[in-house]
Amino acid sequence: MEPKLKPLEVVAISVLLALWRLPNQANAEPQVPCYFIFGDSLSDNGNNNHLKTLAKVNYPPYGIDFPQGPTGRFSNGRNMQDFIVERLGFEDYVPPFAKLRGKNVSNGVNYASGSAGILDETGKILGVRIPLNRQIKNHKTIISTIMRLLRNHLATNLLLSQCIYSVQIGSNDYLNNYFTPEFYNTSQRYTPAEFATMLVQQLSRQLKTLYDNGARKFAVYGIGGIGCTPYIISAIGPDDSGCVDKFNEGATLFNDRLKPLVNQLNKNLTGAKFTYLNPSGNPAGLVINGTCCEMGGGGGELCLPNSTPCGKPRRYVFWDGVHPAEAWNKIVAESAYSSKSPAEASPYNIQQLAKE
Repeated sequence: MEPKLKPLEVVAISVLLALWRLPNQANAEPQVPCYFIFGDSLSDNGNNNHLKTLAKVNYPPYGIDFPQGPTGRFSNGRNMQDFIVERLGFEDYVPPFAKLRGKNVSNGVNYASGSAGILDETGKILGVRIPLNRQIKNHKTIISTIMRLLRNHLATNLLLSQCIYSVQIGSNDYLNNYFTPEFYNTSQRYTPAEFATMLVQQLSRQLKTLYDNGARKFAVYGIGGIGCTPYIISAIGPDDSGCVDKFNEGATLFNDRLKPLVNQLNKNLTGAKFTYLNPSGNPAGLVINGTCCEMGGGGGELCLPNSTPCGKPRRYVFWDGVHPAEAWNKIVAESAYSSKSPAEASPYNIQQLAKE
């Protein structure tokens, strides 16, 4: 059961939350007090920069359309989470956990890590990464920081209950685990359906841990068309569909288990507001079968360091072999934020979740 607050406690907490929000009050107040980001390279904005890994992009031509240049975002500019943060009304982007020294955490924290997965071992072939379990541990240290600042357990819980927790992860559990049999034996141990079930069960436990630590509003993302990425198509060869079907079939199996999990968690966890998101958009007029930068960095799928990219990145869906360009990130972020389609956002879009 949710704890009942006495009237004086409500007043005290309201004052504390008002003080907590003061740094964000220069203009309009954001739609939620803070935004926490968990995930992989689709959301990473610098957590991998100083790790011993091939999965980092703090070099040109990444960031050519971002004001600060290469920051560790796997794009030419903003990633999808940056656009969502803008739509929620935050003045600044959510800082990466790795660069929090001296930073204000009142807007939230980005824990995402390139090549990370739901499973701890996922992505190890590329080097050091921060799996979802470790990201959750990092979040617990931030909760302790918030607790020290607010000096009130109930105020901390109330604040966290109003924030949105974005969880977009799982692609690497296929790209850098299940479909990499030369390094992993998961495809020998599990059928595709069994692997998807195991992944979603593990994710369920991880989401419940976040819930037990105060989270109430969850935006949980499905896996997109990983079999249609330029790197996978070039490395394996397309099927009749033009994509590599087994990768997309794996993603579909995962999504088909994730959607009912969201409904189950909403039913079983008191006060929880989970939503399933799988945003899409119309790529009409955009290049969908090529990359703007020359591949060759990382494990072969990233931009070749210091290479010259295409002249019009706004025309491309893919920046490198697996990551979207800024133009596409903006399209799917708008879909996640405001889509009315149940296939893209169910039962809420981000805008609706913020109001819950």
